[in-house]
Amino acid sequence: MGSFLSPPPWPTCPKTAMSRDLKQHYLELCAVLIQPVNPFIMEMLIQACQKQDQLAPGVTIKMAGNNRLVPVQQVTDKDVLVLTHVLRNNKSITGLDLRYNRLTDSGAEHVGKLIQEAPALRYLNLMFNDIGTKGAEILAKSLHRNEALKHLKITGNKIGSTGGMYFASMLQINSTLEELDLGDCDLGTQSLIALATILNQNQVIKSINLNRPLLYSQQEETTVHIALMLKVNHGLKELHLSKHEMTDFGVQRLCENLQENFTLQYLDLSCNRITRDGVKCLAKLLEQNTVLEILDLTSNRMEDDGAIYLSEAIAIYNNTLKALAVGSNNITGNGLVALAKSLNRNRILSYIYIWGNKFDEASCMAFSDLLEIGRLKPSGTDVRPYVVDGRVYLAELFHGLRKHYYWTPSYGEVDSLECNSSLAIRAPIN
Repeated sequence: MGSFLSPPPWPTCPKTAMSRDLKQHYLELCAVLIQPVNPFIMEMLIQACQKQDQLAPGVTIKMAGNNRLVPVQQVTDKDVLVLTHVLRNNKSITGLDLRYNRLTDSGAEHVGKLIQEAPALRYLNLMFNDIGTKGAEILAKSLHRNEALKHLKITGNKIGSTGGMYFASMLQINSTLEELDLGDCDLGTQSLIALATILNQNQVIKSINLNRPLLYSQQEETTVHIALMLKVNHGLKELHLSKHEMTDFGVQRLCENLQENFTLQYLDLSCNRITRDGVKCLAKLLEQNTVLEILDLTSNRMEDDGAIYLSEAIAIYNNTLKALAVGSNNITGNGLVALAKSLNRNRILSYIYIWGNKFDEASCMAFSDLLEIGRLKPSGTDVRPYVVDGRVYLAELFHGLRKHYYWTPSYGEVDSLECNSSLAIRAPIN
């Protein structure tokens, strides 16, 4: 962890950041602050200048440390000190992507200063750095009076339960932030309950990611609190509860309260311990035609019975669900064929992801037929048929929910937004 230092005063300059080239401004500030030039930062600033010259609305500076398209020198705390000086008061830069770099609590202090000083900054991505509890406190406090930032991603920074409490306190005050990503942050029971409690009143947050907390109880207290929150919250549209050790009991509590929820469109329950009984509750929920549009059940244990429950709800009752992910659920041919047949009757469900189950000849033929007749688009599923010795098999396609969330595509931009059906609700700035 780097040393925790206060940044020096902003250097005075006869010109504002708006009226000068970002690259030149960066070089001058490196000299003033006696910091070596990072060529990766300089290249990304040049690209941002080109977008400004083209009058592109909402320029995002992309400095992802996992970018495979350009030579990368990961951004450090000292680098971000200079960068935040460059972007101070800039009204053209609306997004900053610093994921997969080497920022610590010291870097978080500089970023916190930028949040307070950058009037146009709407999107900030700090995923998978080395920010800890102290950095979380600084970032959360910087948002107490901020009225600009709408999207904040902290995924993969080990802020712990105490760090999560700082963000819960922030949500009591902030009335601007719409997306908060705290997945893989080692949140604990206390912070999850606090966040759920705050969301009883905060109706501004549209999307929250609470994936993979550290829970040491089998009582599912956190799921119960989240379920009760969903009964009264009228703002949340997207909720991620992956890796919560959730069982059928927790799913039942969610379904009971979702019956009275009329806003949640995207529910992620992947990588839990949900069996056919929990899926049966979800199927009954779908029969009531709630506003739910995207349901992710990847890597659970529904098996054929669970798939059949879902297929019956989809085929007969539901006309709102648009995307369903059931990959890696130990479903065999019977369940997969039932899901395929349900799509022949349901014309709304356009995306279905099934890879990781147990395909037989009948299930391969069923999904091959859906693609051949055009009921499914190739971009609407994660499998593609091929034929060997007259028999149809299925190969995996890298399509799915939020597939490009953690990394930068090796081959440039995503060819089609349809390849990631989570974009049906909200197109994040990547």
